[in-house]
Amino acid sequence: MHAIRLHAFGPAENLTYEETPDPVPGPGQVRVRVAAAGVHLLDTALREGATGPFPAPTALPTIPGREVAGTVDALGEGTDPAWLGRRVVAHLGMNPGGYAELAVTDAARLHALPDHLGEAEAVAMIGTGRTTLGILGFTELGPDSVAIVPAAAGGIGTLLVQYAKNAGATVIGLAGGPAKTALVEANGADLAVDYKQPDWPEKVRAYLGNRTATVVFDSVGGDTGRAAVDLLGKGGQHLVFGWSGAGLHDGKPLAFTEEELSARGITSESVLGPVMIQKAGGDIRTLELAALDAASTGTLRPAVHRFPLAEAAEAHRALENRGTTGKVVLIP
Repeated sequence: MHAIRLHAFGPAENLTYEETPDPVPGPGQVRVRVAAAGVHLLDTALREGATGPFPAPTALPTIPGREVAGTVDALGEGTDPAWLGRRVVAHLGMNPGGYAELAVTDAARLHALPDHLGEAEAVAMIGTGRTTLGILGFTELGPDSVAIVPAAAGGIGTLLVQYAKNAGATVIGLAGGPAKTALVEANGADLAVDYKQPDWPEKVRAYLGNRTATVVFDSVGGDTGRAAVDLLGKGGQHLVFGWSGAGLHDGKPLAFTEEELSARGITSESVLGPVMIQKAGGDIRTLELAALDAASTGTLRPAVHRFPLAEAAEAHRALENRGTTGKVVLIP
């Protein structure tokens, strides 16, 4: 098979397209002929040897990637034969290997795909979609809500805008540049503003009039995140799930003292990791199932930015340079 392998930590150029031996599924496992593989911003940090929710690889070379969709073409010992030939999607968890024509995973991680859901869209929902629904578990949105979504043209941002609009909320989407803001507006945001323009907070205030934001879905941190938090009114929520605007690999999320939060009358909390799983009832698969169902019924419509598998390095560069929209997916 062909796969992307990382032989040494470093820049995107270290991702190489190579021919490698076909993987063989072990007991209770399946092999998936990959039709789409997800690329996560975290992958770019792991490529450089950084740690985060997932540890950096301890042995190189490695095949990155933890989200795949395709067709089961081989079974390991003891695996239910009903999986053979089925279209599936899976999050590979702690074991990478997704940037490849073939990937192996435990059968327990699989979800069968309905006929009308494409593999690229399924890949977007198995990781990005489940995270979106996990974030939304920390707030309640309705007609009185005013939601600010930084990075609104990204994979999670796209879904947050759709969900909030479905709930009847007023949605302010932030994105970098006119092309991205146009996408955010087309996705349903009530107001799409370019955060690269220094007067964007004034545009939001003018639009809202005597209203204030009730929730900020913050994946960027930095100056943009702080300016968004300044738009929150009393009782507002600051939900943190990233800090790309504070430095892609070494930045830190916005932090507020208890005194600051009390004076403003707002809350700020990180919603990733164990707290999200706990909020979902202790089983991440419940979020995966809900995300796939939302895409299958058309309630949520993931945006997908496709790259050929052989161009994984270019996909990483585009992500790091904020040159993508929606979920980045590799196509073998």
